[in-house]
Amino acid sequence: MDPVLLSRIQFGLVAGFHFIFPPTTFGLTFVILILETLYLKHNKELYKRLSSFLIRILGLVFVLGVATGIVLEFAFGNNWSEYSRFVGDIFGAPLAAEGIFAFFLESVFLGVLLFGRNRVSKKAYWVAAFMVFFGAHLSGLWILIANSWMQTPAGFKIEGGRAILTNFFQAAINHSTIIRFIHTVIAGWITGSLLVAGISAWYLLKNRHIEYAKTLLRIALIIFIPAAVIQLFTGHAHSVQVAKTQPEKMAAYEALWETKAGAPLAIFGIPDARAQKTYFYIGIPKMLSFLVHFDPNAEIKGLNAFPEDERPPVFLPFVSYHIMICLGMLFIIIALAGSYLALRKKLWDSKWYLRVLLYSIPLPYLANEFGWIGTEVGRQPWAVYRVLRTADAASVVVPAGQILFTLIMFGLIYTFLFVIFLRVLIKFVRQGPEVDIATGY
Repeated sequence: MDPVLLSRIQFGLVAGFHFIFPPTTFGLTFVILILETLYLKHNKELYKRLSSFLIRILGLVFVLGVATGIVLEFAFGNNWSEYSRFVGDIFGAPLAAEGIFAFFLESVFLGVLLFGRNRVSKKAYWVAAFMVFFGAHLSGLWILIANSWMQTPAGFKIEGGRAILTNFFQAAINHSTIIRFIHTVIAGWITGSLLVAGISAWYLLKNRHIEYAKTLLRIALIIFIPAAVIQLFTGHAHSVQVAKTQPEKMAAYEALWETKAGAPLAIFGIPDARAQKTYFYIGIPKMLSFLVHFDPNAEIKGLNAFPEDERPPVFLPFVSYHIMICLGMLFIIIALAGSYLALRKKLWDSKWYLRVLLYSIPLPYLANEFGWIGTEVGRQPWAVYRVLRTADAASVVVPAGQILFTLIMFGLIYTFLFVIFLRVLIKFVRQGPEVDIATGY
């Protein structure tokens, strides 16, 4: 058993499970802020009840997010001690800032939302809703600063076998931070708004809480529809950034083996890295060159332009990247269909569309996970791109047997946590928005 591979699988499991919750938080806090704004302005009980309903769900999501996020912190010291030793001076700064400036901000004001409805003024409660929204997104920014530095490191030097920070701003706002943050936030808005839209659709299909469901669905679609369309452009901008700063990753995304002028855009294929061939390939001629450089004849580097030991795996990034894109296009279709039905005033009566919304709840989570897999696996063999190899980042004293044992235990514990999470979430949904968070009835 390879301890490095087992450590990668374990970290992937832990991080992948944790990544269910932050995007949900982005979207839920956005919807809650809108509802609290409407309640502050119009003083309608309906908005208050809907906000309280979503705050209960947000509290559940926050608890699971914190519990699973803490495990990641310990993983760096246990399975990735060489990584922590090498880049701890840089990587630790945004993680510490996330805890000090974002986590405590979000958690304190979430406490106000959960327990302070009848203890503070309406304006103070709105401020709490805004601070939770702001804190959640600030938390995401600090985490993505850390991750982006691993993808496109900047503002440092190597001294005494360690990476030393030389320019905090360059390290924080590196070549991929801003577009990665925007792309991830929009993905979170899609995730949370589609979750809310799916719950609202279920109420309408069951003929329950009709007025509440219509209002909630309307607000959810106001977020989801533009977000789904905007994500097409942020995704393209992010892909252009990858092509220019991590060209071997883009080559893996497209299964592009040889450097080409006028490179095609892959639509479908089954790449075989050993044979350096893509079976059943379907592509659009010259489209990749055009999308990256706005020149259909521009040159795109293929995988063979890089040393063999610096090429990422191909199959998993290729599949993950294309599944993410397909899901993104599906979200646009759902958004356009919703816009059409809303304009025709047929949204509430279109049972087929309500079912589409309900069954689409898991899809943005899959898009998030596949996007993350493509990003992280496509960076290999580097833990820090072209600075520290993953094989050199792992702990040298943790035996494979112990890693395998903890991997199995994490799998069992996380399965149990996910079942509990779903049961409590379903319980909240069945109770509905007519249960007041402050009184319990």
